Amino acid sequence: MGARTGREYLEALDRTTRELWYGDEKITRDVSKHPAFRSIAHTMAELYDMQHRPDMVDVMTYVSPSSGERVGMSFLQPKTKEDLLRRMGMMKAWADYSGGTLGRTPDYLNGALMAMAAASSFFGKGTVDFAQNVRDYYEYVRENDLLLTHTLVNPQVNRGVGPANQSDPFIAVRIVEKTQDGVLVRGARMLATMPMADELLVSPSTVLRTGQDDLPYAMSFALPVGTKGLRMICRETVSEDSHYDHPLASRFDEQDAVVVFDDVLVPWKRVFLLEDPERANRFNEATNAVVYMTQQATVREIAKGEFLLGLVTLLAETIGVDQFPQVQEKIAEAMMTVETMKALLNSSTANGRLNEWGLFAPDFAPLNTARNLWPRVAPSLVTVVKQIGASGLIAMPPEKTMGSPIRPDVDKYYQSKLADADARIRLFKLAWDVTGSSFGGRQELYERFFFGDPVRMASAYYNWYDKEPYRQRVRQFLSRGDGPRSGSE
Repeated sequence: MGARTGREYLEALDRTTRELWYGDEKITRDVSKHPAFRSIAHTMAELYDMQHRPDMVDVMTYVSPSSGERVGMSFLQPKTKEDLLRRMGMMKAWADYSGGTLGRTPDYLNGALMAMAAASSFFGKGTVDFAQNVRDYYEYVRENDLLLTHTLVNPQVNRGVGPANQSDPFIAVRIVEKTQDGVLVRGARMLATMPMADELLVSPSTVLRTGQDDLPYAMSFALPVGTKGLRMICRETVSEDSHYDHPLASRFDEQDAVVVFDDVLVPWKRVFLLEDPERANRFNEATNAVVYMTQQATVREIAKGEFLLGLVTLLAETIGVDQFPQVQEKIAEAMMTVETMKALLNSSTANGRLNEWGLFAPDFAPLNTARNLWPRVAPSLVTVVKQIGASGLIAMPPEKTMGSPIRPDVDKYYQSKLADADARIRLFKLAWDVTGSSFGGRQELYERFFFGDPVRMASAYYNWYDKEPYRQRVRQFLSRGDGPRSGSE
């Protein structure tokens, strides 16, 4: 099949039977036509169509080594720095399309999957050899250009104890039994963003102990979203119909869901890791999956930073406040944030090297720094938009006003230094979707916790970071003997 079109994605989405719950409504088919999912489904279709644009085909796709068909560039297993740059060019094109607001475009998990396939021997070192399963699944997803979502966090029932010590041992998804046909699992996971996916990848959850109690929870597998017993409970949509009033929310609400496994059978060929807490804890780092996922996330975050920087400078210019030093200082800080993220990404690429699995991998140190930095600086970018837009952000009339008898007043009082009323309102509504709408609120929370709790991430970063060379430099300085001093005694 190769790289698919938007139409092919929508047709597959509508004909695949699945179980999505939205409020009291059970949705099983025609997902792209449902008001809660319609906008994002068509946005995803537009992304897939980019792969077939004559001016983008070489950016978005490459020739499959197995089928000879063109497949998505994010599946490319990089062997050189040039390959790494090709993958990043494709990621940036998709990220720019949404202003960096889509966190679960297909390239995110495609990168993880291609790294897992290269490191397939990691999955063959347990009590059961799952290496071939990983290689086969990577090729299946690549050749059919499937959209994956994933889930790896246990429900927030009682964070004070592990999954085995909850009031019900099946709150977190765990093994019920192993059969000839596969593994039966029961429980739940959160948080699956983009439930309009074709497949669900279940990754190892947060760090497990290595005792017997944790064995049933240590697993990784993948399933079609239409698998019997698999259901998703979706949050309330923040999507809106009007592109005028909600230019972002009307296009880019990804949706998020809690995934319930009601005695779901996972076929053996879809199992990648089982009853192995030690390997589950090392899963992402050992396979370098986290490296390529972080690279994609950093590209997206840069796209979002650039989009917000463009927005805030245009706001300031439009209403004539860009001449004030205090405004220039705030915008300059946003510029520094964007340039810092770009420098970290560039450094990771420049210092990349072949990893133990034969892939050319970006240097993880600057990428790990970027993924720890972004949750701390992303809210400040939004704050600058709020400070520049000020009360004007909450004073914009709805689209219907523009066709009402009051339009002359709107034209007179909503104009600005460099824009007529319509242009200024459109700009400020975009800023409101970033800062004050439900969509903007979800975006801020999403960025804060994209890779997990920032405090735990910082602690992990501290323990991971190689501090010894710098400590040794200080020790060497302190151990220098007293040298000759200038001047008379």
